[in-house]
Amino acid sequence: MMFFQWNLRRARLLGGALLLSGAVLAQSNDVPMNTLSLNDLSGFKSPGGNWQIAGDVNADLAQNNVLKSSKGTGVLVNLPDKKDKADLQFNFDHADLDLSLDFMMAKGSNSGIYLQGRYEVQLLDSWGKKNPYFGDCGGIYERWDESKPEGRKGYQGVPPRVNASFAPGLWQHMDISFQAARFDAAGNKTSNARFLKVTLNGVVIHENVEVTGPTRGAAFPDEKTVGPIVIQGDHGPVAFRNIRYRAFGTTLPVLSDLQYSVFRGTFNSDTLKADSKIRYAKSGKAEDLTVENSPVPNDYILRHTGKLNVKTAGKYTFYAQIGGMNYLKVDGKTVIPFAWSGFWDTRTANVDLAAGDHTFEVLVAKKDAWVKPSLGLFVEGPDVRKAPLHALSSLPLDAPVNPIMINVEGEPKVVRCFIDFEKNGKAHRITHAASVGSPDGANFTVNLNNGALVQCWRGGFLNATPMWHDRGDGHSDPMGAPLKLGDAPDLAALPANNAAWPDSLTAAANYRFRGYDMDNAGYPTFKYSVFGAEVEDQTRPEEGGKRLTRSLKVSGPAQNLYCRLAEGKDITALPDGSYLVDNKSYYVRVNGAAKPTVRTVNNRQELLLPVTGGQVSYSIIW
Repeated sequence: MMFFQWNLRRARLLGGALLLSGAVLAQSNDVPMNTLSLNDLSGFKSPGGNWQIAGDVNADLAQNNVLKSSKGTGVLVNLPDKKDKADLQFNFDHADLDLSLDFMMAKGSNSGIYLQGRYEVQLLDSWGKKNPYFGDCGGIYERWDESKPEGRKGYQGVPPRVNASFAPGLWQHMDISFQAARFDAAGNKTSNARFLKVTLNGVVIHENVEVTGPTRGAAFPDEKTVGPIVIQGDHGPVAFRNIRYRAFGTTLPVLSDLQYSVFRGTFNSDTLKADSKIRYAKSGKAEDLTVENSPVPNDYILRHTGKLNVKTAGKYTFYAQIGGMNYLKVDGKTVIPFAWSGFWDTRTANVDLAAGDHTFEVLVAKKDAWVKPSLGLFVEGPDVRKAPLHALSSLPLDAPVNPIMINVEGEPKVVRCFIDFEKNGKAHRITHAASVGSPDGANFTVNLNNGALVQCWRGGFLNATPMWHDRGDGHSDPMGAPLKLGDAPDLAALPANNAAWPDSLTAAANYRFRGYDMDNAGYPTFKYSVFGAEVEDQTRPEEGGKRLTRSLKVSGPAQNLYCRLAEGKDITALPDGSYLVDNKSYYVRVNGAAKPTVRTVNNRQELLLPVTGGQVSYSIIW
């Protein structure tokens, strides 16, 4: 019997890392996630008085450790004080886990999420910090040993790759894929816990990070197969919503009675009808499900049969990455039909399986010499994270590509390239984009076809690998967490106050891009004409990159000209004169005496400012 679980013979060659086909398999896609109800606190074990359920929550950018909640449901809030500052324990235990949630930090606040109550992912107000360490938001916290000398008690903390944090009072999103430590029948640990992948605000900040034991402040000093999620409650105010999880068991599917047979020669790849040259080569018991059971790299038909045992009944998804003509049969039924694919293609099938043994058959027929020999088969199920049934060496790795990064040092950079943009489910490519990189890490993109401030992000500048590697496709990607502002024009002439904002500029707008000038610091001022007005459009970082301030100087005879400062699901005015936009995604602050208006169009809201006096100035804070 062969246990496919880790395929130790080959995994050892990878230094014990559970790397599958060159990538960490994390966060399964086809197994639904459970949503934790936040209608009350019944999902938690003996919650302290510092924990409450609310309908909404707000922070104050001017005050440390202040969150204000309002009545309702759907938001979990921690408001600790001297009396009540208990940690919060979920009332279910988990082994392997995918966890997805939104969180909000108060200014200066501190918290953390402990997987199994033992391994902490730090939550902190790390807004604007240039060089994060393990104690910053998203860091995997250090371990601690009191017996070590001073200055060496803490060890093994892992900082996030980049600081992808947003400002206090904004909702942030985190995804965690966690793999529990493994133990043998005698209770001896055989492998350490791992964070397979952690994503903060859409940016991968950890991959395949091993944790040798409980981190500092853990609820439990030992390690076990299962444990509860614990949220730190004694450090500062924090709020959560949209908590979802997908729990996995530690007993994985098992292959047994594995047999293979090989035929060599040329064949009709459409029907597998043999010609006069095809012949039987060999067959026998297979140690692994692998393309390496073929003695030749080409002109072969390789068939594997065997049994697959699953412990839990339910829907299972199979993923095939096979080079050549191939099919998959389960319990005698074809679930992936006979067709050609490359090892870079993924073919899938969903199959309802009862608990117990199931017969399977995998066939690959390869005749194209330019395709690498490959046989990869993964399975995912009700309590099984996507994992390989094949030997790791059976699926070749893509040739590594040295990334081409555009970094900013000393002075700003302006890069013209395509930008792939998506907002509200609408995706397209901006072909006339200019991205501006700042030495303090506040970067942004402008669409030169309509003057729109498209997006901004903090951190590294551009990953130009898609643009410059090999033949390239002309586009580059932000290296941080982009705040998507929108690609519709920001200036428009409205015939009436209730007129719809245009998605694009018509010929009547007479838009013309006039180039840009560079100031002494190296930042561009974009120039264009629209609706008969001449516009000088400049965006500059302020407060060390914590905000971008945009100033539009408008001259000319344009009538009824408005600037749309923001658009989103909702826009809320704050006491300090700023606005929270699109479900607390970012702040807008208007500079000067002009007062914007909030209007609702098609169930979405817009923040509009009439262009009077030839000047518009506002700041984006995120």
